[in-house]
Amino acid sequence: MTSQLTIPVDLPDERRPADDRLRLLIERIERLEEEKKGLGEDIRDVYNEGRSVGYDARLMRQLVRLRKMKPDDRREMECILEAYKCALGMD
Repeated sequence: MTSQLTIPVDLPDERRPADDRLRLLIERIERLEEEKKGLGEDIRDVYNEGRSVGYDARLMRQLVRLRKMKPDDRREMECILEAYKCALGMD
């Protein structure tokens, strides 16, 4: 998938390292994008595995989001959510 990147103008020798650096950066980004795609597929497989044994994938995603939060932020969000539920008569 990697192809040689060339700039269609003659660059002075002092600019050539920048051309090579740009090519290397682009190639690194492309490799990382491929890895990210693979990780996304792996994560999807894990959610499917959870679903196959009876877990709700949507709730698993919500739990992952909650676990990423700082405990104080999570408590604050839960308190606000509870207040909104009470205001709507959803206790």
